[in-house]
Amino acid sequence: MREYVVVLITAALVTYLTTPVVRVAAVRLRMMAAPRERDVHVIPTPRGGGVAMYLGVAAAILVATRLPALQRTFEDSQTAAVLAAGGLICALGVLDDKFGLDALTKLTGQIAAAGVMVLLGVQLAFVFLPVADIGTLSLGPSVGVPLTVLLTVATVNALNFIDGLDGLAAGVSAVAALAFFAYSYNLGLVGYDEVASAPALITAVLAGACLGFLPHNFNPARIFMGDSGSMLVGLMLSAAAVSATGRVDPQSFDSAASLLPLALPLLVPVAVLSIPFIDLVMAVVRRTRRGRSPFSPDKMHLHHRLLAIGHSHRRAVLVMYFWAALLSFGAVTLSITGGTAELLVAIGVLLVVGVIVVLSPRARRAAREARAADLEAQRQRSRADHPTARSLRTTTSTTPGPSPDAATEPSPRAAGAGQGVR
Repeated sequence: MREYVVVLITAALVTYLTTPVVRVAAVRLRMMAAPRERDVHVIPTPRGGGVAMYLGVAAAILVATRLPALQRTFEDSQTAAVLAAGGLICALGVLDDKFGLDALTKLTGQIAAAGVMVLLGVQLAFVFLPVADIGTLSLGPSVGVPLTVLLTVATVNALNFIDGLDGLAAGVSAVAALAFFAYSYNLGLVGYDEVASAPALITAVLAGACLGFLPHNFNPARIFMGDSGSMLVGLMLSAAAVSATGRVDPQSFDSAASLLPLALPLLVPVAVLSIPFIDLVMAVVRRTRRGRSPFSPDKMHLHHRLLAIGHSHRRAVLVMYFWAALLSFGAVTLSITGGTAELLVAIGVLLVVGVIVVLSPRARRAAREARAADLEAQRQRSRADHPTARSLRTTTSTTPGPSPDAATEPSPRAAGAGQGVR
């Protein structure tokens, strides 16, 4: 654990220290994110922070090669595969941050980076399905390779979609990486794998890079991670999910009589990445139903909806952090403990609290609108009960109706009386 802490701190420090340098370079290279209709920021902001994150990742992995225990993680090629594919997809993101690549070009580059990662050793070898007595399915290259590429591309785009508020993608990714690290490390502790494993190292390094970048990216952001960062994070999370999922045979769990522990190795990656995937699925369905391309931008993502119901920028980001942590660490804790009654009650209470927090701005806004309507009604009643208004009504009821000329040309007294009532 001490060595994991060392590489996490290394990634955080290198990312934190190199981000200002990358920011200056981005400004000079005119890699600026100009405000658009769907954007929340109001001033041009440099992007390309993914370069600093990749430098932090590379430095931490280099340090890991010199640590006694973590050296064992390099006995296979998974960590090197993630580093190589991460460099490729980060370079693709830099080109997009600078020149604005079209969706098809970016998709092709994402598939190429995922293919490099698969060819160098990161591949979904088998998966356990706890339904209909199917059990563990062994996936050959004809199924495992395209499935891994598909998962990687989906994760990359899911992280790209939620990168819409200052600090949102970096914080959610840090939460997901820490949850994956806890899951992978626990697999080593209970004997299903080595404590020093590639998925644990990848997630520890990624968490450090995200935490090191977050001080520069939290509202108000001084730099955006851009596609170079969001795609790098998505690729590394996908690699961790693929590696961790295939590390243990769920049929050997002590609590195999329960369906939940059997399904957890499959559900944990889904739960950890639930917030980005929910946003991705909703965006694709929403856009295709309107006859638009799934890659066409809009202003209906989850974070946009939080802003629309009354959350401030920072509050919306913190709400997304809360839900990401609840779903991620809730699933990981279930996988570790087996799902005790106390834990399920605690998760249920937190779910209720989360719903209340999400809906509270709407309730406050409804209360404000009701209060404003009540005050307006009181003003109207006060005006109606005012002595001037009563005398005007009495005069109007006892005085004969005005002549046609008077109706078209009101007298100065009548005009003054009307102004007094208003």
